[in-house]
Amino acid sequence: MDLRSNEPFWLIKNAMDTSYPSLTEDVSSQIVIIGGGITGSLIAYQLLLKKYNVILIEKRDVFNGSSAASTAMLQYEVDVPLHELIEQCGLTLAVSSYKACEKAIFTLYDLSKEIKSNCNFELKNSIYFTTNKRDVEYLKTEFKIRKEHGFDVLWLENKELTALGIKDGLAGIKSKSGGCMDPYKFTQDLLKVCVKKGLQIYDRTEIDTINQTNEKLTLKTKDGKKITTEHVVHCTGYESSYTLKENIVKLKSTYALASETLKSIPKSFKDNLFWDTSKPYLYFRNTQDGRIIMGGGDENFKNAKARDGLLEKKSKNLSKQFNETFPDIPFITDYNWAGTFGETKDGLPYMGKPDATKNEHYILGFGGNGITFSIMGMEAIVASIENTPHPFLEYYKFGR
Repeated sequence: MDLRSNEPFWLIKNAMDTSYPSLTEDVSSQIVIIGGGITGSLIAYQLLLKKYNVILIEKRDVFNGSSAASTAMLQYEVDVPLHELIEQCGLTLAVSSYKACEKAIFTLYDLSKEIKSNCNFELKNSIYFTTNKRDVEYLKTEFKIRKEHGFDVLWLENKELTALGIKDGLAGIKSKSGGCMDPYKFTQDLLKVCVKKGLQIYDRTEIDTINQTNEKLTLKTKDGKKITTEHVVHCTGYESSYTLKENIVKLKSTYALASETLKSIPKSFKDNLFWDTSKPYLYFRNTQDGRIIMGGGDENFKNAKARDGLLEKKSKNLSKQFNETFPDIPFITDYNWAGTFGETKDGLPYMGKPDATKNEHYILGFGGNGITFSIMGMEAIVASIENTPHPFLEYYKFGR
């Protein structure tokens, strides 16, 4: 699948940081990870900490799939609001999922510091706001339920939103747990650490078949090379829809813009991330080099050609919406790109083994919280491989 179009800002900004070889001979390992995006790098790191022998396979260059299209806005809010998720999944699962996403932001922040990543990680407030009267009561309900369950949130009225530069903002929720980073730099920095810990990486290597005999799996590449292993971990994101029997995700097309460098970043963007309740929703953040990134305009995915054909139209609409929302901030589009992501029925990820008889594991952080879900997957993957209980393997199991 072609997961994104045009060259996303992160790839242009960072160019080709590191090159890894393709697989040219038969090899073996305890665990094989398929997928060289941010999820695969995090899972590799966790397994290496547990002293497993690990190989990572990527059919493109690393970080050239859907990870490259991410705007890397880190929020604990999942695509389904908390009050609706409670009704849909129950109180315990809903609240614990929000809490786990919140914890994941700080875990990722600490990890970026631990590996000394030059990914410009910034902790910020998250402003969830509306300019639409019909969404005010919805936000009030969401604010109340978050407050009841211990989330550090503040209610914002029109005057507070106006002070943040939002024209016609009616109401909002301010959360103190948010962040943003350069996902490409983080992934590349983490993979370098993983390589020092013994990770073998083979990119431009595509797996054709996976067969299990007793306790061993044999992976065969398109070029006929074989990898023998005990476990396979699929970190293939939306492309996993082609390898799973269960229909768990609805694919969506999404669009993003990066502005030209501004003379100075407004203080409101230095301190905050922004998320608009409009449908489809919009989101906004700054970068360390003085730009603003925004995304949205989501619609059902048909195919890559149809998605890409809308890019210029979507870019104009998104730019117009930014200028209507923040009229005092000049936004001139410098880069635009499209990507594919997915939504699950409950906005939550899938983790574990779809088939208990096979040693194939999945860490699939679908939705707008893919990065925080991947951090949560670091906990779940060890339990899945070692066949021990973990709440995430129950909450986010297949067939739920």
